[in-house]
Order: sequence, then C-alpha cells, then structure tokens
Amino acid sequence: MPISLYNTMSRSVEQFKPISDETVKMYCCGPTVYNYAHIGNLRTYIFEDVLKRTLLHAGYKVTHVMNITDVGHLTGDGDDGEDKMEKSARESGKSVWDIARFYTEAFFKDFDALHNLRPDITCKATDHVADMIALIQRLEKGGHTYVAGGNVYFSIDTFPDYGRLARLDLNELRSGARIDVDDNKRNPKDFVLWFTNSKFGEQAMMWDSPWGRGYPGWHIECSAMSMKYLGEHFDIHCGGIDAIPIHHTNEIAQSEAATGHTWVNYWLHGEFLLNDTGKMSKSSGEFLTLSVLTSKGYDPMDYRFFILGGHYRSQLKFSWQAMDTARTARGNLFDRIAALKAGAAPAKSLGEAASRWCASFDEHVFNDLNTPRGLADLWGLLKDDTISPAEKLAAAYRMDTILGLGFESLSARQAEESIVDDPEALALVARRVEAKKARDYALADEIRDKLDAMGYAVKDTPDGTRLMKKM
Repeated sequence: MPISLYNTMSRSVEQFKPISDETVKMYCCGPTVYNYAHIGNLRTYIFEDVLKRTLLHAGYKVTHVMNITDVGHLTGDGDDGEDKMEKSARESGKSVWDIARFYTEAFFKDFDALHNLRPDITCKATDHVADMIALIQRLEKGGHTYVAGGNVYFSIDTFPDYGRLARLDLNELRSGARIDVDDNKRNPKDFVLWFTNSKFGEQAMMWDSPWGRGYPGWHIECSAMSMKYLGEHFDIHCGGIDAIPIHHTNEIAQSEAATGHTWVNYWLHGEFLLNDTGKMSKSSGEFLTLSVLTSKGYDPMDYRFFILGGHYRSQLKFSWQAMDTARTARGNLFDRIAALKAGAAPAKSLGEAASRWCASFDEHVFNDLNTPRGLADLWGLLKDDTISPAEKLAAAYRMDTILGLGFESLSARQAEESIVDDPEALALVARRVEAKKARDYALADEIRDKLDAMGYAVKDTPDGTRLMKKM
C-alpha cells in the first residue's frame, strides 16, 4: 500500500516515492537547548515520530537525523535580537556549555517519555562548525555571499527561486526593501551565514574562520549537518509550520545555491498547538512543559493520545478539559488491552475480520498520517465481538507500532492485577451504580472512598463503571 504525504512545497498530498527503494533519508529540526521544550514543541516531535514509525511499518529502512542547536540562536528567527544561549546563561548564572548540556538531557527525557523513537544520528551544532565553514566557503566561491560590517551574508538576489516554499514574491521583497534592522544588509531578507565579533561583541562560543573569529548563523547549521549525514539530495525534511517562512526558506536557498540542484523532495510541517492566548511559545514567558502535565497527574501517554487525536496539519487547542478527556479515553483503552493481555497471548496470525481492521488502519495512516481515523479503527477492532481476544491483541500490537502508546510494555503481572475478582469489591460497585441511578451522590462518593481504601480505582466511562486494581 503506497504512502501519501502532504508536501508543503507543492501544497498537495503526493504519493511518496523515495530516492532509494530501501532507505528513506529524513532530517528533522531539533531543539535549541536554552530552555525546556514546551508541549507545543513536543507535538512536532510526536508527528515526526508517527511519520518515522509509518515508514518503518511500510517496510522501509529509515535514516533519521536530528540536530541539537547548542550554538546561540537569536531570539528573532531572522538575524535580530539577542543570543538565546547567552541570555539563558546570564539569567541562570551558568555557562552556555552547562546550559546546553542540561537542556539537551531534559529534552531527551521528555522525548523518551513520549515513546518517540530516538534519531539514528543526533548531531550537535558545536561539533560541526568546520562543516558549516566549508559550506559557507562553497557559497562564497559561487558568488552568493558578501561581507559587510565583519559579517558574511547570503544574498538572496543571487538565488532566483528564493521563497518558493513560503510562496514569497521576490520582486515584492525587492521593491519593498526597508533596511531598518541591519544596515549591513543589501536586501532585508539577506541573512547571516557567519557572525564575527563585530556583532554583539565577545561571545562565549566562538571559533576561528577565514572571515574572523566568530560563530555561525542559525540557518547554515541544518544545511551543513543534513548534507554531511544524508547527502546533498534526500527524501524528507520536517519541522514546525513556523519554520516555513524564514528558517526552511533560508535553508533551501543556501543548500541549493551551493549544490545547484534540488535538495529535499518532501517538506512536512506540523501545525501549532494553541492555548487560550494563541500559539504556545517560549517568547511569551508562559508555556507548559511535560513535567507540568505529569505533576498534575497526567501520564505522558495521555498527552501522546491527545496529540494523536488531532491531525498533524490541523491546529489543536489545548485545555485541561481536553486533557481530562484524553486521560479517560486512554485509560479505557489501557483497560481493554490489559484485560486482553491477562486472558490470552497474541495470535500468531489474523483472521479475516481482524485483517480488515488492520487494512483500514493502514489505509488511514498511510494517507497523510491520519491518526484520528487510525484510533477509530483501533476502537472498532476492540469492540468487534466477532474477533477473538488473541487476534484483537495481536492486531492492536500491530497498530501500536505506529501509534506508539506502549501496549506491549504492559507486563502480564500488571494485566492480571488489573482484573478484579473480589466479590466484596464487585458488590460495592453494583451498589454504587444503583446509588448513582437514584441520584444519591453522597452514598456513591462514600462507596468510591471505601473502594479506594481497599486498593481499587473506580472509573466512570461512557460504557459503564469499571473497577481496576491500583498498580
């Protein structure tokens, strides 16, 4: 079954055709490690993980590369603002190297907790400055750069296709030029490839270069590192939708100006996670992290389930009510898998009905990663009374290779403990159900408290009341 993906470059869903029949090469923009990742950032990494899992499920090998920006990225996505790393170091009293190390570890703690598959190659910008310098020299040789005020700039006027990813009008950019941010720029959309100490004075992270001691611009990092590990033409480049107008636009310009040919075939972007004030971002100073969610009693898989419930190309509104709904639904799903696992081993083969649900799941997820429809297929499978528990379990495991919710990590002991056969507890549940029907909520709460003291958790679901042993 072919995979179809929405390519931002063409603004259409296209059948995916890899450069190589066996291995898909994929680059994903990683974090700038000056602060914790917020849950909006993490939504992007979950979407990229689903993409990778889908490709693996389809039988491809995947070479997945992700960068770690541990060289200062300015607070503006262009060349404006101050250095994020320097700012964080100054405010914390730590060195920029300590800041980078601490937040890199924090990022991967969240990354792993969400069951994201680790990249095959994780590359730190600080380890690849020589590669960036070599790429800048290549651009310089091709006549795409100029030096002004001590800094090396990329001239977008030397690259006629500048802005095609974001659908920018180059003539309009030229006619509307107002050089009010950086007087050194010939065109306001030109961007810095290399900063020397003429910009911002002395930096903590600086390297020798042919243009003076300094540090690389943000955009050159991804081009240099992706080409080092994936070659000068690869399959997929991913990131958040906010990277389209500047970062990815500039990456394409410098990469294709250097190579003279198409750099990436498919561009995939995840939409924003919104809160009450709009797009979630660090710049506002108010953002939610995964640790905030867990401190409020949510499991990381509750958040992953919440994200899977929305299509990656649709904006998703975060609220605590939505998280409560996701937690309940994910808990019910967990209960069903636990019950199946306690009663049967996964079947070694699937019958016609289970196979149909798996085929429907593949059809939906292979169609531009439609995880909401994929989750509906999973629920349909689990509620299908014509399918044996062993086949349901095997089919659910198969679907979870893409969903990544961790069904197989539930131990047999936990599954057995989740099934209640205590007559006293079951009788109390029956009494509580009757109390709720009679609107005697005080008695219902009293029974819940008694069951809690006995070591049982009561869950009220649309399918009825469920009783589980606490784990």
